[in-house]
Amino acid sequence: MDADAINLGLLILRVTVGFVIFAHGWNHLKAVRRGPGIANWFEGLGVKPGLLHSWTVTITEIVGGIALAAGLFTPFAAGGVCALMVVAYMTNHRNVGFFITKRPTEGYEYVLTLALVSIAMGALGPGQWSLDDALDIVVDGWEGFAVAAGIGLVGGAAFLAMFWRPPKPEEAAAA
Repeated sequence: MDADAINLGLLILRVTVGFVIFAHGWNHLKAVRRGPGIANWFEGLGVKPGLLHSWTVTITEIVGGIALAAGLFTPFAAGGVCALMVVAYMTNHRNVGFFITKRPTEGYEYVLTLALVSIAMGALGPGQWSLDDALDIVVDGWEGFAVAAGIGLVGGAAFLAMFWRPPKPEEAAAA
């Protein structure tokens, strides 16, 4: 297979997912700066303290999106994206079905896709057209897979264990 075609494919994948996550973070940044609405939303999902985590998620999305697009510390950035998606799945998306069109912005097809693509990017590596390659940072293959999956799955689970207290069904219905 042509190395340039592979590098182009990896570049497109990294930039696309990186941009999507960055844009999501930018949107969160505007919401955090407007007032307590997004922090209250996090609290309503059972992620407390809401203000701390609204900022943590926002910064992770912005920095992780840029790093992924640039191909810098790729499996770590991919793992961060996966962790965000694991938390999003558990706190907001899992109970409303697979399809995003069933209840707009709620189905888990989006977060599942980004989580699994992120793990795959960790395994594939960033390609030669990346800052990792320019800086001779090589973490790919099984090692990259382990880093991305470990940060994503174990990190997401640890976050949920420490900070997520699902609302009781009556609280969720009221919200």
